[in-house]
Amino acid sequence: MALEITDSNFEELVLKSDKPVLVDFWAEWCGPCRMVGPLVEELHNEYAGKAVVGKVNVDLNSNISANYGIRNIPTLLYFKNGQVVDKQVGAAPKATLAAKLNAQL
Repeated sequence: MALEITDSNFEELVLKSDKPVLVDFWAEWCGPCRMVGPLVEELHNEYAGKAVVGKVNVDLNSNISANYGIRNIPTLLYFKNGQVVDKQVGAAPKATLAAKLNAQL
């Protein structure tokens, strides 16, 4: 299962990571999020040891969502060295998500 990223562990897991990080901002009630969720899980398994892949439930972690201006979900942010380097707003095919992550490796 992809890492559960929260307001309390965000800095440690994302901003201080020495690997590229993909963060999926989602919510239980979001239909497109349910389409992207399994893809994020697959990427978590496929990139183990090379990148960090996690999920932020926007309903439970409003501070992170507000800090990064998340207005639409799903939004996937790609971090490198603690900075946002790419993003994907809305559902996208796994190949698109993987290509953006590969670009950060």
